[in-house]
Amino acid sequence: MAQGNIGVTSTNIFPVIKKFLYSDHEIFLRELVSNAVDATQKLKTLASVGEFKGETGDLKVYITIDKKKKTLTVTDRGIGMTADEVDKYINQIAFSGAEEFVNKYKDNAAAIIGHFGLGFYSSFMVADKVEIFSQSYKDDAKAVHWSCEGNPEYNMEDTIKADRGTDIVLHIGADFEEYLEDSKIEGLLKKYCRFLPVEIVFGKKKEWKDGKQVETDEDNVINYVNPAWTRQPQDLKEEDYKEFYHQLYPEQFEEPLFHIHLNVDYPFHLTGILYFPKIKNNLDVRRNKIQLYCNQVFVTDEVENIVPEYLTLLHGVIDSPDIPLNVSRSYLQSDRNVKKISSHITKKVADKLFELYRDNKEDFEQKWQDIKLFIQFGMLSDERFYERATKFALVKNVSGEYNTLSEYIDKVKEAQTDKDGNIVILYTQDPDANYTHIEHAKAKGYDVLLMDGELDVHYISQAEQKYEGEEKDGKKAMLRFARVDSDLLENLIRKDDAQKVELTDEQKEGLRKAFEAQLPKGADDPAAKLNYYVTFEAASADALPVFLVQNEFMRRMREMSAHQQGLSFYGQMPEQYNLVINTSHPLVQSLVSEMTSETVLEPKEKKNEQAKSDESNKSEASDSSAAEEMVEKTVWTLAGHDDRIAELVDLAFLASGKLKGEALSKFVNRSLELLK
Repeated sequence: MAQGNIGVTSTNIFPVIKKFLYSDHEIFLRELVSNAVDATQKLKTLASVGEFKGETGDLKVYITIDKKKKTLTVTDRGIGMTADEVDKYINQIAFSGAEEFVNKYKDNAAAIIGHFGLGFYSSFMVADKVEIFSQSYKDDAKAVHWSCEGNPEYNMEDTIKADRGTDIVLHIGADFEEYLEDSKIEGLLKKYCRFLPVEIVFGKKKEWKDGKQVETDEDNVINYVNPAWTRQPQDLKEEDYKEFYHQLYPEQFEEPLFHIHLNVDYPFHLTGILYFPKIKNNLDVRRNKIQLYCNQVFVTDEVENIVPEYLTLLHGVIDSPDIPLNVSRSYLQSDRNVKKISSHITKKVADKLFELYRDNKEDFEQKWQDIKLFIQFGMLSDERFYERATKFALVKNVSGEYNTLSEYIDKVKEAQTDKDGNIVILYTQDPDANYTHIEHAKAKGYDVLLMDGELDVHYISQAEQKYEGEEKDGKKAMLRFARVDSDLLENLIRKDDAQKVELTDEQKEGLRKAFEAQLPKGADDPAAKLNYYVTFEAASADALPVFLVQNEFMRRMREMSAHQQGLSFYGQMPEQYNLVINTSHPLVQSLVSEMTSETVLEPKEKKNEQAKSDESNKSEASDSSAAEEMVEKTVWTLAGHDDRIAELVDLAFLASGKLKGEALSKFVNRSLELLK
């Protein structure tokens, strides 16, 4: 028997291993199974080059639990180790046998996993004692038994082992007996080892018989040894990709929209398959993630350091031995390879999307609503992706017609260019609520986009900033998006100078007070965060008499504040609406006429007559006060007792989709009364 101290620089290595070296205790099983697979792959490699001439036989890796002995054992029939190799690879921590093997057989050992030499020691995170029983494939080599109780001292001696390969026996500590439960171990094997290239066996398959589950004689193989991403695209059918998708996400019942197969050999190694899912809500985004593998060993599904953030909306697998990992393989280190891989994936995704758009535009349009969020997210967060995506990112109008933005601009610019040469894109977020405004725009020969997506408000702001219009008279044309209900149509696409409002200050004040009396109560209360203001415009006579509009800039900033922390103060500001009175409309002119005759001209005429006959000659201030009192009285009459004012206000709210509840009920009843 040999005794000695493990070759480490500090006697405190084991507390470090147990507490700090690995982020999760469960990693130990992945490391041990990966080592067993390494040993098996090494034997296959030696056999393929003629250095091992024996029978390879059963090359499965077995995981077994003995609850009575409180042991968990990982068994392989791979290359095995001699006593010298145990001393070299186990007793000298951090000397990687796998790395040495790869260097020697680099042309034939592509499937070697380990690079660090510390994986074996992760077993001491959960075990009080670890034993190794190993028989080398080499002729005349003696079997070796090594044991250690979680300190630098070990025992190693010759032993007898019936078969080639290695058994790693973990004596599970009292605090970690959860790792003696079948369900726990099977769950970890399925998480980390589901796509390893060697069959992993954990017990026997079970079936229902006589109302209970009983074991069969068939091995319970945990993994798929030949996953789709390791095969050539030309060898796969569409059904193979769908089958693999459900292997990755067994609880996902919907089919993916389409996929991208990654297969790169230079300047780095990268394989994988990315799927475009139907994203219904944020729960779907969080639940199914891209999985990162290193030579078919699961590493993590936190891949933000490998792919741009917007690509994390996709599903699938990325596998690369060139991505640097720390010893736990749980965290990623940024370096040039990572940046190259990220850039390549971005390009491949963009190329695939353009290919789909180019080859079958109709099918692409049908998928657009399901991939729109992803593409806009990419355009907003990645300049390189934005440049590529302009070729296939679509906009849809209210009639259901699709175009790229540049195509759409060409389509509408003749009609929707204002007097300053700027192109105005009209849009709606709710076609039903904005129906009146949309129909008015169509009547003018304008087109309206449907922009009801979660990121649309950000996308249109980006499009405005990116647009490079033609230069004329030293001034570049701009692109401007305007929601169709954000102002009078004549103001949104101003073709000539605005018409002057032909009202006196007294008439404006009278109308303002009359209409303000019918606006929702408490609208001027800052705590309500909702303010209404009465304004005047000389719009066309065929436009509505009264409009409810909301400033485009302020509304857009409020919407963007929900997604951008830097704009959060906009979300705290009160919402503001303008009730615009169209002074060119006959109904409004009729109200002005009535108010003028009753409250402005008539009091003045009476005042002049009184001035001539009144011997006391009242002061001018007193006459003015009397006239103002008459105005107030008549305005009060119009506002409080003339149903036309209330009806016009409600019509403005109704046209904007904001007449609801009690207000809607009152409007219906009042309309019925007016019809009698």
